[in-house]
Amino acid sequence: MPLGEFELIDRFFRSCGAARGDVRLSVGDDAALIDCPAGRDLVAAIDTLVEGVHFPAGSPAASIGHRALAVNLSDMAAMGAEPAWALLALTLPRADECWLAEFSRGLDALARSFGVAIVGGDTTSGPLTASLQILGTVERGTALTRAGGSAGDVLFVSGTPGDAAAGLGIEQARLSVADAEAARELAERFLFPAPRVALGRRLRGLASACIDVSDGLLGDAGKLARASGCGAELHYDQLPVSRALTLAVGDERARELALTGGDDYELLFSVPAGRVDALLAALPPEEWRYARIGVLRSEPGAVVVRGGSVIDFSHRGFDHFH
Repeated sequence: MPLGEFELIDRFFRSCGAARGDVRLSVGDDAALIDCPAGRDLVAAIDTLVEGVHFPAGSPAASIGHRALAVNLSDMAAMGAEPAWALLALTLPRADECWLAEFSRGLDALARSFGVAIVGGDTTSGPLTASLQILGTVERGTALTRAGGSAGDVLFVSGTPGDAAAGLGIEQARLSVADAEAARELAERFLFPAPRVALGRRLRGLASACIDVSDGLLGDAGKLARASGCGAELHYDQLPVSRALTLAVGDERARELALTGGDDYELLFSVPAGRVDALLAALPPEEWRYARIGVLRSEPGAVVVRGGSVIDFSHRGFDHFH
């Protein structure tokens, strides 16, 4: 007997995610009821993953479930927020029980690890699409935004950008990597990104502006700089690139991917020069995995400097409509 919509929801999503005492009514009613804590701002974000656009056809269902939440957790991280609740709208070409079990397993594992309750959503038939809205909170008036930076602020980025772009290339069979361990590591960076929620929370009071790196480091640096009313200068030789990425594509191409590749879900943030020592003391870079890569400047635009000269990159980041 085919799996019906309400049985699908009951079997795979009713108990998905963390249990939270602030959820008064959850999956199974017309809407959820949530107790919002006093003295905190509500933070909301939503992202959509479409097969063939955000992930290749045939991607592991557990990865799609994980990524549907991870990309939203990364938005919470960029705001310095505490993620709490999520709603999922899932469009399926068919109700495949094995696929759904794997999808919900990937979603559930990540949601529980970050204390996120899945409190509702919708299911429908059609091309494979997962839209997830996340809600979180932050102490009133302390949220990070893209707009707080100033010329002279130092730019930092977490992790090693470019890995996920190479991982996508491996998943699409566009990139062949001889080193099996490097190939596995890069593929994992695309399939199961690790959002930097803990780092985002700790950056409140230290960073002046923050953005999650999802559409390419250079392009996202430009977005942060524009919102802050200035420009960005990235230093080519300071870009952090992983050993796996260098093994896979060489140093030059690794740095190009670090600048232009998408799907990293790292944090790019600016810190006033006078707070840099406090940042380094509070959050040792070796422990928190971030690196200094440039500065905000008064001139508009985002540029890359190598050996004292500006170098040109024609690709500025992912855009759905270009």
